[in-house]
Amino acid sequence: MAGLQARRALGALAAVAALVLVVAGCGGSGGGYGDSSASPSPQRTTPGALASQPPHLEAAPQPSGSPGFPAPTTEAGRRQLLTAVFDDAQDMWAKIFANSGMHYQQAKLTIFTGDVHTGCGEASSDLGPFYCPADHGVYLDTSFFTALQQRFGVQGGLPPAYVVGHEMGHHVQNLVGTLASVQAAQQAAPAQENQLSVRLELQADCYAGVWIHSSYARDLVSDADLNDALHAATVIADDFQQHKATGTVRPDQWTHGSAAQRRQWLATGFTKGDPDSCDTFSAQ
Repeated sequence: MAGLQARRALGALAAVAALVLVVAGCGGSGGGYGDSSASPSPQRTTPGALASQPPHLEAAPQPSGSPGFPAPTTEAGRRQLLTAVFDDAQDMWAKIFANSGMHYQQAKLTIFTGDVHTGCGEASSDLGPFYCPADHGVYLDTSFFTALQQRFGVQGGLPPAYVVGHEMGHHVQNLVGTLASVQAAQQAAPAQENQLSVRLELQADCYAGVWIHSSYARDLVSDADLNDALHAATVIADDFQQHKATGTVRPDQWTHGSAAQRRQWLATGFTKGDPDSCDTFSAQ
């Protein structure tokens, strides 16, 4: 599939409506950003809809390194934080894959403002952070984090780290075949597209929680940091953004899930620290 798969924009708040732009095969994985040049929206799956379940992944090890979680106050500080978190998450997933007897292919990080060229095509800052399966790239637009802070009062260093963890979750989904399976399920049952997208995004949230668990175990984040991340999960959720933009809530239009769902799965990954706990496709 060529091009970035975009999420539906939600009025003037579209630029902060979601974390990732998922494009199975040749796109990014993300939420609520509009993209006029994008291909069909990200793949999603309902309970039992996947052709095959991903392989078992061992629980998170205790990786080395310390990303640190200061609240960035400068552009340079934000870039340093995003890079450190990306490297730390990458190290964790590489160890999980190795412990599971699986090959891990490195993701690539690009921090940008304005426009960026990706293996999935050209993208602009309007898309926000996204993952491109075609080049295993995590693309982070720094203006997204500024918008979260200024418009919704999202504070601290862990919310940006949560975004990175979510995008790395899409990378894991790509490596284990979940993205491809969801794409096939969507093509077979177009009416299930949004439901499958929600489950895909919630699993990425859960994978982000697995990384936060690893950091918490190393005393790198606090309970207050976790609350900041849960707040971020709330304000980027579909129901919050829909109500903010239109005063109504339309579950049939969700692509990333409700605030309660996003908090639940982020907390599940954090509490369990085990990728196997992130089976959003079988959950009721």
